[in-house]
Amino acid sequence: MTARATNSAVLHGKVDWWTVGIALALMALGWLNLYAAVFDETRTAFQFSSQYGMQLIWIGVSLAVALVVMLVDDKYYHILAWPVYVAVLLLMMSTLVFGITVNGAKAWLDFGPVRLQPAEFMKFAVAVALARAMSVYGFSVSRPGDLLKVGLILALPVAVMFFQHDMGSAVVFGSFLFMLYREGLNRWVYIVVGVMLTLFFGSFWITDTGLVMLIVAGCAAGFGFTFREWRAPFVYLASVAGVSVAAWAGLTLAAGLEWRYYHVLLATVGLSLPVCLGLAYARRLRGFWVLVLLALGSLAFVSAADVVFDSLDLHQQKRILNTLGVESDPGHWGYNVNQSKIAIGSGGFWGKGWLEGTQTKFNFVPEQSTDFIFCTVGEEWGFVGSFVVLMLFCALIVRLVAMGERQLEAFGRIYCYSVAGVFLLHVLINAGMTVGLVPVIGIPLPFFSYGGSSFLAFTLLLVVALRLDLGSGDLSAARL
Repeated sequence: MTARATNSAVLHGKVDWWTVGIALALMALGWLNLYAAVFDETRTAFQFSSQYGMQLIWIGVSLAVALVVMLVDDKYYHILAWPVYVAVLLLMMSTLVFGITVNGAKAWLDFGPVRLQPAEFMKFAVAVALARAMSVYGFSVSRPGDLLKVGLILALPVAVMFFQHDMGSAVVFGSFLFMLYREGLNRWVYIVVGVMLTLFFGSFWITDTGLVMLIVAGCAAGFGFTFREWRAPFVYLASVAGVSVAAWAGLTLAAGLEWRYYHVLLATVGLSLPVCLGLAYARRLRGFWVLVLLALGSLAFVSAADVVFDSLDLHQQKRILNTLGVESDPGHWGYNVNQSKIAIGSGGFWGKGWLEGTQTKFNFVPEQSTDFIFCTVGEEWGFVGSFVVLMLFCALIVRLVAMGERQLEAFGRIYCYSVAGVFLLHVLINAGMTVGLVPVIGIPLPFFSYGGSSFLAFTLLLVVALRLDLGSGDLSAARL
C-alpha cells in the first residue's frame, strides 16, 4: 500500500475508529485519575513539573508517534521485526551496566530529565519478533524445533529481567500464551502450567506429603477418566499407600532410622512409575506416558518449589505470603494492599467524587500514581466507575481479538493476539493486586499509571495493531 493510499484510507474511515475511541477514552480517564492521585491545590493542571504535567507531555508524544505509525507502510514492521528485537534486547542488557535502581530493580536508564525502562518496549519487540518468526511458511507450534524458536525469543528478555531483579515485567511475558493457544499450542502445555502454579501456591498451605498424595490421586483420577477404567487406579493407590507405610514403619521402628514419611512416599511412587509404564505398554494404553510425565514433573517441581521461593527477594516472598494469608502484616509488607482495600472500599457504589478521595489526597496509599492507580478509581468513582473502566479495557481487548481474526496474514493475526494478551494480563494483575487477589507485582495499568515508557509502549503496541488492521485488505506489499 503506497503512502498516498494509506493517507486516503485514514481519511476515508477505514481505521477502526471504535478502537481509537476506546483508547482515547481510557487515556482521558487515566489522566483525570492521575491528576486526582497527586492533586495539589497549589499547582495548576498544566504545571509540567508535576507528574500529571509530565504525563500530558507523554500523551502528546505518544499521539504524535501514533500518527507517524499510521502513515508508515505496514511492510516495514515485517522488515524491521528482528532489528527492533535485537536493539531493544541490547538496550535492556545495557541497564545491567549503566542502569539505575528503582524499587529494587536495576531496569532503568537515566537520560537527565527522562528515565527510560527498556522492558516496557520489549513487549512490542517480542510481539513483532514472534509474529515474524511464526508467520514463516510451514511454521507449526506443534513442531519441537519451531517451538524452541518461540521459547528462545521469550526466554532471552526474561533472563535479562531476572538479572535486573524485575520479576514483575518478566511475569507479563506469560501473556503470550494467549496468542500461542490461538495458534494451536498443545493444551497439555497449559495443563502443565496450571499444575505448576497450583503446586507452587498450594505448597504454602499443604505439606509436601499432602502434595505428593494429591499428585498421585490426581493422576490416578486422570487415568480413570481417560481410559474409563477405575479398578486399576484404586489398586495402585492402595498399593502405594500400603507399601510406603510398611517401608516407613520398617525403617523407623525396626532399623531405627529417622526417615521422613515424605521421602519414603516419594521413593515408592518413583519406583512404581516404571512398572506402571510397562503394564500400560503391555496393555497398549496409548497416551499413558503423558500422565506419567506429568506425575514425574509435578513431583520434581514439589521438591524444587522451596528452592524457587527462596531465590526470590525478601519483599517478593512477603508479598506472596501476605496475599495467600499465610502471614498477616498490614503494618509493613501488607501495608500497600491494606490501604488500597480501604480506599476502594470507602468509595462504595458511586464513589466520593473526583478530587474528593481522602485516602488518595492524604497519601495513605503508597505508589498511588503508578502501581496502585486503580485504588483512586475505586475511591473516587466507586463500583460504577471501576466497572466502566474495566469494561472499557474488556472492549479494547475484544476489539484487538476481532482485529486478529480479520487479518488475512498470519503476521497480523499473531501480533494482534499478542497485544490483546499483554493488555489482558496487565489489567488482571494490576486490578487484582489492588484488592489483594494477586501478589503485588510492579506492573502498570495501561494508560492510567504514571510513566512515559509504559504509556508510549502501550500506545505503540495498540497503534501498530491498528496499522496492520488498516492494511489487512491489501496483499500487494512484499512480505520478506
